[in-house]
Amino acid sequence: MTEAALEARGLVKRYGPREVLRGVDLVLPQGQWTAVVGANGAGKTTLLRLLAGLLRPDAGEVRLRGRALARWPRPARARELAWLAQGSDASHDFTVADCVALGRLPYTGWWGRDGIDDRRAIERALAATGAQAWSARRMNTLSGGERQRVLLARALAVQAPVLVLDEPTTFLDPPHQQEVARLLRGLACDQGVTVVSVVHDLSLALAADHLAVLGDGRLVGAGTPRQALDGDWLTQAFGQRIEVVEHRGQPLWRPQLDPAPADPRPEPNPDRR
Repeated sequence: MTEAALEARGLVKRYGPREVLRGVDLVLPQGQWTAVVGANGAGKTTLLRLLAGLLRPDAGEVRLRGRALARWPRPARARELAWLAQGSDASHDFTVADCVALGRLPYTGWWGRDGIDDRRAIERALAATGAQAWSARRMNTLSGGERQRVLLARALAVQAPVLVLDEPTTFLDPPHQQEVARLLRGLACDQGVTVVSVVHDLSLALAADHLAVLGDGRLVGAGTPRQALDGDWLTQAFGQRIEVVEHRGQPLWRPQLDPAPADPRPEPNPDRR
């Protein structure tokens, strides 16, 4: 049985009278990429913020490597778990290299100097995200997609064994979404990193090792993409039929579009002159 790197036990989160998460139990397998999917408002971002320790649950707990997350000293937790927020930003006055260097703060502190290990980690993160060519540019000169790749590089520079990423493919075009997905799979498969990310593109999510499907604040199911498809979890979560087709062994979501409306004009009569 795969060891759990991160685990949610009975998580409940309320915002005022609204219960956003309702007793979520979720085990994130070590060394696998887990994609979290569900309809808008299902509680995906709230779940990730709880897993990262950025929110406190109203009930239940999160455990990191078997230890309650709240009991981890902050510096140790920052080295163990890296976070990328949805639409997160960095100072526009920073260069790309300076922004990515922020990922080394758990090791250097605010006033420490980068060592050779820090510089190597920064270079590897820039190379992994294809951002090294912009290292001297200011963040405010980048497109949204370029900025997102830099922020992902900042999370990678931590070199944490657990990555929690809220929509890491935001603003990216399809080829770069594919590159990020390939990177996440590689981190999990080749380096044993545990990755959990919210993914809105269902075809991309189905390429992950593991799916966690949320519906209306509850966990519909968690398991392999095949288990999710066999159990029809996506249809339950989204409240409408989700059709998936196979292409070269890869499941792909096929949007169901209404047929084009009939042409209201009468058919021409060939006998009419």
